Amino acid sequence: MRRLAFLAIGLGLAAIVAIGLVQSGGGGGKPEAATISTQDAREALAGAPAPLAALHAQANELLPGGADAVEKRLAELRGHPVVLNGWASWCGPCRFELPFLQNVSVELGKQVAFLGLDTGDVTEDARAFMDDFPVSYPSYEDPDNKAVTALKAPRGLPFTIFYDERGEVAYVHQGGYASQERLEQDVRRYALGDDA
Repeated sequence: MRRLAFLAIGLGLAAIVAIGLVQSGGGGGKPEAATISTQDAREALAGAPAPLAALHAQANELLPGGADAVEKRLAELRGHPVVLNGWASWCGPCRFELPFLQNVSVELGKQVAFLGLDTGDVTEDARAFMDDFPVSYPSYEDPDNKAVTALKAPRGLPFTIFYDERGEVAYVHQGGYASQERLEQDVRRYALGDDA
């Protein structure tokens, strides 16, 4: 009977580990490296409209200000579609989809504003993560989830909110993207209004 109980506990633990690995996108805990260097990203985004160029000038910065700063930035970006990605350094699916965001934000960054929202995270961990996997746009700190609440964003991470040029929410994607193609398809459909 005891042997059966230990076997059941062992199988339960193995299932928990397996689920965790699947949700984190693999066993390594780190996403694949981006295929675009910081220099290549800078060159590809040169000549972007001024509000988007201002984002690119803050590439990979972790900005303070929480909900007020995010809402102000969204207002400043009216006239341009926006993709806002909610993430945290401890979030496995966030780590898995990051290379997709790195690449798509460079490919479409002259037409679409990209922003990050680092929510429920520790600043030092977020900065270390961003140092390892830089993006072409800034992220705002939201340690207490006030921006998530103000934006009526989903509570689970990651999430991606697509705003149209008027600043209206066009679509909310809950969960991580499984492929770069799917992310790009959604950016084109919901931010740019392309029929896909």
